[in-house]
Amino acid sequence: MTEAKSKSKGLISHGIAAQNRRARFDYTIRSTVEAGLVLKGPEVKSLRLGRATLSEAWAGEREGEMFLFNAYIPEYQGGVLSRFEPRAPRKLLLKQKELRQLAGAVARDGITLVPLQIHFNDRGRAKVLLGLGEGRKKADKRAAVAARDWQRDKARLLRARG
Repeated sequence: MTEAKSKSKGLISHGIAAQNRRARFDYTIRSTVEAGLVLKGPEVKSLRLGRATLSEAWAGEREGEMFLFNAYIPEYQGGVLSRFEPRAPRKLLLKQKELRQLAGAVARDGITLVPLQIHFNDRGRAKVLLGLGEGRKKADKRAAVAARDWQRDKARLLRARG
């Protein structure tokens, strides 16, 4: 997905608005699901400026619906009168079948729903990429770092050879 920025205001029209880079290190991501995100106008404007943070965010079920908890979207400072809570739970839009599958996987397998990124699709709608993640232990994290370093060194060696 490409990231297009407006030169005048630094807005993100299509592309990644926020990313949780640490999630793929802390969790083994089994699969991903894209969900819509219910936002208010100033929240969308703040997201388009690319100021959101997903580092402490998580998704879960409440009263039969899926929500994004603890995602930080700062207040928009563009003179808008309506205020909102920066860490308020935000409703995720999923089909009923997807919702049941995700809720069942979380309850049954001990899997965590980790938000990997918030992006804008081609139609300009805010979407959240959720990962079904299984927590890694410290030894698993070390193995992941070693594998990543080896891949980088191998690519460097192959480039040097020809």
